[in-house]
Amino acid sequence: MQPNTLVKILGLLGAGALFPFSLAPYSIWPAAILSMAILFYAIANQTPRRAFWISTLFGMGMFGVGASWVFVSMHSFGGVSMLFAIVGTLLFCTLNAVVFAIPFSLSAFLPNKRYALLLGLPALWVISEWIRSWLLTGFPWLFAGYSHTDTWLNGWAPIGGIYLLSYFCGVLAVLAAQIRNHSSKKAHIISTIVVATLFLGGYILQQVNWTEPTGKDLSVALVQPNIDQSDKWSFSMRNQILEQLVTQTQPYWGTDIILWPEGAIPAIYTQVAPFLGELHEQGLKHQSALIVGLPANINPQGPYYNSMLALGIGQGRYDKTRLVPFGEYVPFESFIRGLNSFFDLPMSSFSLGSKNQPPLTVEDTRIATAICYEIAYPDLVASNSRNSNILLTVSNDAWFGDSIAPHQHMQMARMRAIEAAKPLIRGTNNGLTAAVDHGGQILQQLVQFEAGVLLTNIEPRSGNSLFTRTGSWPIILFSLLTVAYLLLRSSSSKQMEKL
Repeated sequence: MQPNTLVKILGLLGAGALFPFSLAPYSIWPAAILSMAILFYAIANQTPRRAFWISTLFGMGMFGVGASWVFVSMHSFGGVSMLFAIVGTLLFCTLNAVVFAIPFSLSAFLPNKRYALLLGLPALWVISEWIRSWLLTGFPWLFAGYSHTDTWLNGWAPIGGIYLLSYFCGVLAVLAAQIRNHSSKKAHIISTIVVATLFLGGYILQQVNWTEPTGKDLSVALVQPNIDQSDKWSFSMRNQILEQLVTQTQPYWGTDIILWPEGAIPAIYTQVAPFLGELHEQGLKHQSALIVGLPANINPQGPYYNSMLALGIGQGRYDKTRLVPFGEYVPFESFIRGLNSFFDLPMSSFSLGSKNQPPLTVEDTRIATAICYEIAYPDLVASNSRNSNILLTVSNDAWFGDSIAPHQHMQMARMRAIEAAKPLIRGTNNGLTAAVDHGGQILQQLVQFEAGVLLTNIEPRSGNSLFTRTGSWPIILFSLLTVAYLLLRSSSSKQMEKL
């Protein structure tokens, strides 16, 4: 390998590795624009094959840093050897890098015009993110738009959601990549106008009230038990865990909503039905709604669901509809069960919940629920939050240890609140447990890796943002049609040149 080639490879890996620093917990938002600008500059005037490989190297750097927590989950908590975890993490990152890179092969066919690149490259980025959100069950992580959770650009989120913000990131990155090629005064003026329009427009949109307060504040107690993952599903620890949850909850009976996190009860419903009955009676006695996470079932032999159950004055049950591969179900189960302890994790045989489930309710307040990984799916949350007043999400981020994943997860939850323009409560086993207002700002948050209860008030809101009503399809269709138009335009131009 020639030294110059090695430098280019390392440069692309480094450019991709820079991207995650724009996201939580670092939140250096210009890093995304610089990182994407390097990619866009590198794939300019390349063949489809070279554009693909350049983008793959970039993606390997991006996922290698941004999804490094996969190693922590596999090795530290999945019982996997270090070698197997390293190989598994590399394969995971490589697969996602390839999926990420495929759309950028089309960059070779875009017209080599400034307007075409300004429209087309951000569209390819959005298409890349969109494909990753559903292919092979989806991995909707490391989206560019999350870098603007705390900038003026987030004002656009209630209109077009996370993909629109990612598109705008792409536009800014193209402008940055073209600085060297366009030194005319006119080009600089146009670039300045575009940048000012995006940021000032976002600031103005932040002042819009997409939803209205219902006029009723609710008191909320979010219980964070901080149970060690190695003890979580130990039968000998079950009673101790339940006693701890009851003890933590005792002072907060009378609160409107008490929330226990995902899988807080380490037993299936039919095993703890009397215990749940006692909690229900306590809730009715104190006029509290207790919402608990547990594996739900009707028959002891299954099927089993990862669920949230409302007790006391609360009503309803929500079953998770997006399951984590290997964590909650095992693909090709009959072939790989037993090959490694990682494929036999506790509670890895869940069934999918049904679509269009009704919201949980606490008297006249409707609660849209997302369990763990589901909060990363913007359209799922948007659909569930229509005509709801509060967003609720729970998780057991103990699987990620002290990595960047819980912070990324929390950032996604905040973006869902911004998109829906509704408050959100988030309950976790060991952090980050928090209450978020309808603008995505954290009102209160518990310290990570400590047991505690967050007591706060939230203000339910009525109505729907534009994004809640339309979802991501407008920006997805715009991106697809834009690329299609530019490809046809390029093909027609080449045919005309031949004539």
